[in-house]
Amino acid sequence: MAGFLSNLINNWQDGLERHRNRPFLEAAMAACAIIATDDGSVSFAERVRVDQILETLDQLNIYDPHEGGDIFNEYVDEIEKSPKEGHSKAMNAVKAFANEVESASLIIRICLAVAEADGDATLADQIEIVTLCSLLGVDPEGMGLYPDMPIEDWIETRN
Repeated sequence: MAGFLSNLINNWQDGLERHRNRPFLEAAMAACAIIATDDGSVSFAERVRVDQILETLDQLNIYDPHEGGDIFNEYVDEIEKSPKEGHSKAMNAVKAFANEVESASLIIRICLAVAEADGDATLADQIEIVTLCSLLGVDPEGMGLYPDMPIEDWIETRN
């Protein structure tokens, strides 16, 4: 009986943790979709990076990776179908973590990882990430971004 009760409590706690972290999963996948679609197409490397993020981050690995992948794909599809509305919807999901320092910083680091999946981050990636930094209240320079630096200098620092 004690084993049954213990399993019941553990299952309840796991479900509660997934419920509490669901907005973070949504925001992270929305941010990944914004970065992955900023150049017009989502590469295989970007999809693999999203899967790696889902499997390794403690805040996200409590979910089935397919669930996170499905959310990512939904945001990608919406952005591709209707760029303005899809981008706005994704930004609203991310905005839920504005001024939550730890979560906001983690979302930006996730974006940086996706941006670098194909090699180096592009200008479009940097613009989107700096925009997300502004939305979330994160200092871009503290994340290794240089919004006031000419792009040529920024590219040189990345090599």
